[in-house]
Amino acid sequence: MSTPAPGRHAVPEQGSPGPFTSLRHALRLLEAVDRHPGGATLVTLARETSLGLPTVRRLAEILEVEGYLDCQDGGWVLGGTFALLGQHNREQLVRARMDRKLDELREELGAAVYFSRYHDGELSVVAVSASDLAPAVQEWVDFRATAHASAIGKCLLGQLDHDGRRDHLSRHPVARLTSRTVTDTDQLMHRLERQPATVPVLDIQEYAVGTVCAAVPVTAGSTVGCLATSMPVGDAHRLKAAAELLAARAAPLMLAMAV
Repeated sequence: MSTPAPGRHAVPEQGSPGPFTSLRHALRLLEAVDRHPGGATLVTLARETSLGLPTVRRLAEILEVEGYLDCQDGGWVLGGTFALLGQHNREQLVRARMDRKLDELREELGAAVYFSRYHDGELSVVAVSASDLAPAVQEWVDFRATAHASAIGKCLLGQLDHDGRRDHLSRHPVARLTSRTVTDTDQLMHRLERQPATVPVLDIQEYAVGTVCAAVPVTAGSTVGCLATSMPVGDAHRLKAAAELLAARAAPLMLAMAV
């Protein structure tokens, strides 16, 4: 009688005791967590795996020590060690982490929060966290064509070199959106070049009447990105403190984007 090759046909029966049972339970737990990129409670995981709550808690704690699971705000998510085993989960994991960080920041600020990037010559708003009490600014003119007037756009353009800024403005010429919009290209270029990297970029009703915004750079590898917030002009007195908080939270957001 031939001996089974390692890893083949060596699975014990469902009721077999010992380490194989614990291994099977751990795998079922990881699969259940994977179905909840935003995080799942131990109660939810126990229900989905049909395991007892004490068993789920014990396995989760072991897997957390090994880096396969992570507990964030009471919800269990896949940890960095597990993600490194394969890249198919990376994008989903990174996005879930980023969305959670933006939601936390929105609650802290009491205002809408945005993460944006400049990639392949264009501006894109990657993620927005808003609510009824903290509404996002209405995109009445395409953000991609109005970088000259928004805090997000100016923050991203400010991270490009001189030629990169000129190239963008040649494809998206400045246009007047409100009475406060800077429509002189040379003046805009001068402001961008003199903008200190450590000072938040502001938009005081330049993109939309009745709205003020602030943005700070987010650096993650080669990413040209920024973290921003918007609020009604009646809350303009809060903008400075909000901008300072954005700057303080930029680094944690960068870490949330890394697996």
